[in-house]
Amino acid sequence: MNLFKSIATFGGFTLLSRITGFFRDMVLANYLGAGMVADAFFVAFKLPNLFRSLFAEGAFTTAFVPMLSQKLVSGDKKSAILFAARAISLLAFILTLFVLTVEFLMPWVVAVLAPGFAGDDGKLALATELSRITFPFLLFISIVSFQSGILNSLNKFAAPAAAPVILNLMMIISVFIFIPFSPTAAHGIAFGVTTAGFIEILWLTYFLHRQQVYIKPQHNLINIVKDSEIKTLFKRIAPGVLGAGVYQINMVVDTILVSMVGTGAISWLYYANRLQQLPLGVVGAAISVAVLPVLSRHIKACQTEQAQAVQSKAFEYGALLSIPAAVALIILAEPIINILFQHGKFGYTETIMTSKAVIAYAVGLPAYVLVKALAPNFFARGDTRTPVKYSIIVLLTNLCFSVILMFPFGHVGIASATTIAAFVSLWQYCRGLKKRCYWSCPRDLLIKTGKIFICSLIMGGVLVLGEYLLDLKLGNWLHLSILPKLGLFALICILGFITFVFCAKLCHLLNFNEIMACLRKKEKHL
Repeated sequence: MNLFKSIATFGGFTLLSRITGFFRDMVLANYLGAGMVADAFFVAFKLPNLFRSLFAEGAFTTAFVPMLSQKLVSGDKKSAILFAARAISLLAFILTLFVLTVEFLMPWVVAVLAPGFAGDDGKLALATELSRITFPFLLFISIVSFQSGILNSLNKFAAPAAAPVILNLMMIISVFIFIPFSPTAAHGIAFGVTTAGFIEILWLTYFLHRQQVYIKPQHNLINIVKDSEIKTLFKRIAPGVLGAGVYQINMVVDTILVSMVGTGAISWLYYANRLQQLPLGVVGAAISVAVLPVLSRHIKACQTEQAQAVQSKAFEYGALLSIPAAVALIILAEPIINILFQHGKFGYTETIMTSKAVIAYAVGLPAYVLVKALAPNFFARGDTRTPVKYSIIVLLTNLCFSVILMFPFGHVGIASATTIAAFVSLWQYCRGLKKRCYWSCPRDLLIKTGKIFICSLIMGGVLVLGEYLLDLKLGNWLHLSILPKLGLFALICILGFITFVFCAKLCHLLNFNEIMACLRKKEKHL
């Protein structure tokens, strides 16, 4: 499958999951608001997702997918599936012990993750209860990540990309099936989180069976641990725990510090981050997932030029989609937050505070997307140590600037520190790839990126003009009902999109014939 089609397939279904995610967050905003209960729930929701990114989608899969892809390239599918079964069985055993341990230590874990809760016993106790309900989600979703890695290695991207839709729908349905029987709305939604993880396992098991892949649990753990390939896998995983999970680690640093800012701050950052996750998840994750197996195959076959061409295309796609998205988020932050979340317990003040964080995060969005496009180049080569070195610098950068900026600017300062760290990370990856002769940004790609930036600024100017002409500023349209708001907002978004596409076409950044040809190709790599 060609790179463009892989990205389009994964990105399309990821877009669907993000859209349902917005409906989910609208439900959360309506039932939880942005106060004490919401802060406690978001800490509980963040906890399993932190370890998920570190152990499953981060370190485990970035080490696992290249090894599995190389086995499949050699034509030994039976051996590849046995390797996958052993890896999943060992992962499940380790994570079961880990989950049980953390469940017992949960009060102390929550105190470390949100030290600002220490002065409020009720808030700390609620966060602990909710975290104990949501934490088994880590075990389920980690298995799902391995199942997704197998399907991605087989060039099947749709089912894994659609799996998060189950989580979103389950959290929405929780309003009807769990909340009526729970102490608080947060308890009911927490039960929905864990239930969704189990359903996702069943979902991907079905699609694995369609590919004649049957993962049978391996019970002889001693033999698994002694297996040379499993040893190699875990050697690559160990440094990758930090390297691949840098984004989530930065978000945890944000959570720890913002818990000290005051009530509501955790929720403001959560909703802002969710908005940023739309382009980051759709574009960044799609590129990262699609590039890893393709690069692994080219590198295994010693096809250096093809590997560099794939990397350049991934960078180009990332810039083309993320830079205009960042400009649009910066300009339209307030109306977007108002439409999506300002309902029920989520009011005008919450909209203003959240939109400020959206702007701070959006500035760093292109950097994060491009890092996701570049990082697989190291993982495809089995190099998980270099990202560790980079992540340590990024973490220290984020921590230092968060501490410096949080006092004068509160939660916005913390979001700004995350953005600064993103650009530091991008600089490191570009420099590291060039230094090792893995890839260097060609001159024509730099020119294209500059053109994309100019086109995005022109689009931004049109959006600002549209805001002025349509009187789209938040304080001026609060009196409108939801349908007129949606109509005005859709009009200005369409205007901005047309402007960018027109400018990109003039600058020869878009070739519609090439795009359609890529989508029609079935089994052709770049």
